[in-house]
Amino acid sequence: MTTDSAALLRLLAFASPAFPTGGFAYSQGLEWAVESGAVTTPAALTAWLADTLTHGSTRTDAILLRHAHRAHADASAVQNLTDLAAATTWPSERQAETLAQGAAFAAATQAWGAIGQGAYPVVFGAFAATQGVTEDDATLGYLAAWASAQISAAIRLSLCGQSAGLRVLAALEPTLIATAATTTTATLDDLGGACFLADIAAMRHETQYARLFRS
Repeated sequence: MTTDSAALLRLLAFASPAFPTGGFAYSQGLEWAVESGAVTTPAALTAWLADTLTHGSTRTDAILLRHAHRAHADASAVQNLTDLAAATTWPSERQAETLAQGAAFAAATQAWGAIGQGAYPVVFGAFAATQGVTEDDATLGYLAAWASAQISAAIRLSLCGQSAGLRVLAALEPTLIATAATTTTATLDDLGGACFLADIAAMRHETQYARLFRS
């Protein structure tokens, strides 16, 4: 299946950095990683983001999105996925992030007939299904939007400039495609990750003395 032209336009809007979900306010612990010296170069940023895509919380988001897409017509199932997303997203600021972005996404999609609030990947996947966006396209669009938001945060943290940021995005293309592909058959038992330093970064960020971002 392919996404038709009208649905593709909607996906491009939903995944755009200009779509008002407040994503610009979050770094998901990257700010602490830069401050602590764990990520100091564009190459290190590429590795950090690739690991998170392959083994970390972003892979979990992709799995939740896919299941929400499939269950979009079942409000109870979508709510259960949001509860599961909240339970598997930590620490507290990261949990608040996914719920706040989900609420903002639902509010912003009123023009297309929003279906309700939830954790961000859950409401993104469920709503994309109602708009004719295929599951694979919705997953890849969400992951690409996540990568762009993280690179934008890195630029604002003065880790790299725009040109270097674009090189990071280009380098991530195979990993974005692979993560979208490998989550196709993932079950909810596959939720979870092994990016321990990224998790520690998110926790440490909550008590970081000076910061630009909310997570």
